[in-house]
Amino acid sequence: MADFDLRHLTTMLAIAEEGTFSRAANRLGYTQSSVSQHIAALERTLGGAVFDRPGGPRPVRITPVGAVVLEHGRAVLAQAEALGQAVDRFKAGEGRVDVGTLQSVSHAILPTVLRLLREEHPRCDIRLSEPDEPRLGELDLLFYDGLISDETERVLLMEDPYLLVAPPGDLPEGPVSARKLDGKPMVAWPSSCDQPRLERSLADAGARPRIVFRSAGSETILSMVRAGMGLAVLPWLAIHQVVCRDCGAIHGPEGWPDLRVHDLDPTPARAIYLHWPPGRGDESPLAARTIEVAVEVARELAQQAPTARS
Repeated sequence: MADFDLRHLTTMLAIAEEGTFSRAANRLGYTQSSVSQHIAALERTLGGAVFDRPGGPRPVRITPVGAVVLEHGRAVLAQAEALGQAVDRFKAGEGRVDVGTLQSVSHAILPTVLRLLREEHPRCDIRLSEPDEPRLGELDLLFYDGLISDETERVLLMEDPYLLVAPPGDLPEGPVSARKLDGKPMVAWPSSCDQPRLERSLADAGARPRIVFRSAGSETILSMVRAGMGLAVLPWLAIHQVVCRDCGAIHGPEGWPDLRVHDLDPTPARAIYLHWPPGRGDESPLAARTIEVAVEVARELAQQAPTARS
């Protein structure tokens, strides 16, 4: 069966449905001799005849072995057609891509990326996860606030500055020197992702805040600040959608105080990268397009971010 050819199956199916070699040739756009050659090659491969040929205009009759070949051949041709369609969709960017992300990227960057991709490729299959460890594993792409390995390809999407969030009246209006955070109670993210580097940056600036509570949820942190637990230093991406554009405050629920947002001097910032395995952007059109769209969306967001202070 090493010389089995799908074209021969297609020809056999056409003959079975049309009844004669000549009508099958007209349907397929072949000469009758080509049709005969296809069937002869198929019969050599199988070691037996697939049609009884009565001759003349009378219809051919399928043989018992031909009936077996035809039954399974229809399924093989259907699978081949499905395979071709799947490859065509993949080349058109309508395959599957597995993306790892982190909370603030999921909140601020990914929704726009997903909307644009689905507008271009409505049948694309995008799978999202927030992995516990910063590694690609089986992922096609990974958003992460930092570098994870020299073995990955990556693009820097944006520098995301940290901002100080405080209850009203707790600090003077305007930028705040990082040194003023020294000894202050602070609500913070867990010691994962970029948080240790942020705390080292504050220490280098002369500030060692007293961490009173840690939470992975930015909304939880803001609630604790409203409750008077302490200050918070959060990246712009995590809070920019809740900051009022008119007054620069974060409005609280009814009865709760609005929070004030201050620039820090100097301004710590985290680097948001998109990582992928070597060659994946070339192998998968959907992954390549996801990278392009993420770069475009992040560039527009970065233009809205506060300017860092050194």
